[in-house]
Amino acid sequence: MKSNAELTEEYFDTSLALNGDIEGRRAAYAYMQGSTAIVHHKVVACSFIPRLFNDESWSTLKIIAETTHRILCKVIDHYLKDPTYRDIFSYDKRLEELILLPRGYNDLLPFARIDVFLNEDNMSCGFCEFNGDGSAGMNENREITNSISTTQTFKQFTQTHSIETCELFESWVEKFIDIFQRSKHATPDARFAICDYLECGVVDEFKVFAEYFKQHGYDCVVCDVRDLHFDGTVLRDKEGLPINAIWRRCVTNDVMDYWDESQDLIEALRHEAVALIGSFAGHIVHDKQIFEALYHPKTQAILTEEENAFIKRHVPRTVFLNDNDVDINEVRTHKDEWIIKPTDNYGARDVYAGLALDEQEWNKLIDTYANEASGAPFIAQTYITPFKTHTLAPDSTIENLADNEIDTQGTWYNNLSGLYLYNGEFQGIFSRLGPHPTISKENEGMTAATLHVRGC
Repeated sequence: MKSNAELTEEYFDTSLALNGDIEGRRAAYAYMQGSTAIVHHKVVACSFIPRLFNDESWSTLKIIAETTHRILCKVIDHYLKDPTYRDIFSYDKRLEELILLPRGYNDLLPFARIDVFLNEDNMSCGFCEFNGDGSAGMNENREITNSISTTQTFKQFTQTHSIETCELFESWVEKFIDIFQRSKHATPDARFAICDYLECGVVDEFKVFAEYFKQHGYDCVVCDVRDLHFDGTVLRDKEGLPINAIWRRCVTNDVMDYWDESQDLIEALRHEAVALIGSFAGHIVHDKQIFEALYHPKTQAILTEEENAFIKRHVPRTVFLNDNDVDINEVRTHKDEWIIKPTDNYGARDVYAGLALDEQEWNKLIDTYANEASGAPFIAQTYITPFKTHTLAPDSTIENLADNEIDTQGTWYNNLSGLYLYNGEFQGIFSRLGPHPTISKENEGMTAATLHVRGC
């Protein structure tokens, strides 16, 4: 069996045999510039080299993803049913109300993305974060895959390998429709809405999904939460047309920030007038308190021995960054062993790895965030060293370079794998890479197409 790294080198060799496939790279770059892979009004940075996963790594990640989903659903279910269990979480009372709002369907975590660090040498795996609140990236993966699929490198590589790409659209639309049809809100002529605060959302991705819903026979509109109107019986969009089900893409902390402007949606949920898929209970997964909660005795009591062992293997040590939970001096002194992050945020905002900072910078951050000095809770987590992958940096300057000036040898980037789960079923991988200890778009990160190489 070839390792992921060996498959990657084979892909590089195929490209180099084509003199770097410069024509293909220019074409892929041009495709991306005209694509819908746009986040915050910018085309996403990406690599010409895909992430290649052999059968062993694909199977390993599938097991990890689906096991994690079962555990998280147990936690959500217990939170909803047992008021005494809720005490281990520190939530705003308004947030708790949102979490407890009725769903009208049985499924606890319809859509999630589990971000993990996979050590491809030994298949060990550690969690970065759980995303049960507005996860994105599906359209990035689709467009980047499209951009390389017509190149000679890709064509030659796939002539000798069985390749499976990630199908992330039809499968979710079908799952969504199935959940809706089994809900108390099911109706033959239903209209759907994909909702976010549109200045925060990946609107181009929403529009692609809306077209898929229409192809499946359901009218679907992209809506800003603030444009919704509830008349006491029916929730309506900006045009006054009824909405029967919402795919919630707005993260819960944005709802809290726009609380007053979001009351029509919230009132509709209180009156059980619309199906919200997924519900605000997904915030339990999103909030990074979950990492500490998984080790809590009350959580351990509801899990099996095997599930608790799974958590011990994969969940890094996580503590609140305050004097009651950890020796702050330990975090200061051993900075390279820690990463600090807010409990409730997204997009790698305010995430800091000690490895990337000098002692003065690190101590300043500890002073800023320890003991909720910034007004919000932070956690400290054992830093997991990412696995490095041979890749090509984004071709952001390729238009200004002569053919012989374009790097064909590549470099080494840290990588992070986002595991998509559609109602508990592993569906594919969102592959992100970056040159720094923390991997994000804001930190020179990029996305790569994900390919499962079957039979390897």
